[in-house]
Amino acid sequence: MTNKTLKAALIGFAALTASLTGAQAEDFPPGQVDYIIPFGPGGESDITARFQQPFFEELYGEQLIVSYKPGGGGAVGWSQLNSMADDGSVIMGVNLPHIILKPKQGNVGFETDDITNVYMFHYTPDAIVVRADSPYQTLDDLIADAKEKPRQVTFSGSGKGTANHLVAIRFDELAETETTYVSFKGTGAAVTAMLGGQVSAEWGYTTVGVGQGDAVRLLAVAMEERHPAFPDVPTFRELGYDIVSGAYRGIAVPSGASEETRQAVSDAIAAINQNEAFRQKMIDGGFALLDVPYGAEMDAFMAARAEEYLPAARAAGIID
Repeated sequence: MTNKTLKAALIGFAALTASLTGAQAEDFPPGQVDYIIPFGPGGESDITARFQQPFFEELYGEQLIVSYKPGGGGAVGWSQLNSMADDGSVIMGVNLPHIILKPKQGNVGFETDDITNVYMFHYTPDAIVVRADSPYQTLDDLIADAKEKPRQVTFSGSGKGTANHLVAIRFDELAETETTYVSFKGTGAAVTAMLGGQVSAEWGYTTVGVGQGDAVRLLAVAMEERHPAFPDVPTFRELGYDIVSGAYRGIAVPSGASEETRQAVSDAIAAINQNEAFRQKMIDGGFALLDVPYGAEMDAFMAARAEEYLPAARAAGIID
């Protein structure tokens, strides 16, 4: 089956699924839908929500209203989700590894199982990013230097316990290196440190490559296949390191939502994700599309992520 045929089949499937659930959830959406981002404006959760807005309105003739409830690295919003309207009028963005690790770090007002995830729609793949004038032309160059000078090859990254931090631990384990991860408050600060020469490289994302253009070079991306925006950049797997990772984002609903409402929201996000214009917009932005619907697939996906994150977080001393 060609990619074109597969995409057409997926679009047809999304439309069929929506029609089958329509009889059960004909009241979705009940009007405008509040889409709450548990972070401040301007981040990637916000950017992708803004991408989704016009496509939702085109499909349903109702507005998708984006608002923000920042605090605690997302914990403030997630701790309040289950007290919100459960009729499909409220949805909330979710992020991984955040919703798995934060409850393990202390009392943050919610447990991972409290979150009713209905769709994971994309991730920002991890990538090693260096300045364009870096002496590291390839990943092998960086690894050779790291082995020659243990702990002296430094990486900036977007905080402790983030996707960047966890992949740094995984990489050192697989490459048999000892590098130094330097935590910064967000991707923007990590990029500034890398561009300013404060560190040897950055554990960033493919979106950094898009945003910085010719000022940077990507050495490898943590994807199953090469990113369309960076066809000349190899994946870690191509280079012999089994790493597929990044910051995953999806949608959750209050736990009181009926099965019909949960499925209807899942179907709505699926339909947006299969729109060719939306897909292209995401790819051009450096994102990678993901399609994990509500139900057994979501359960298996979350279990696999927990199995991946928890050992790395313990090794880093992020959790006990």
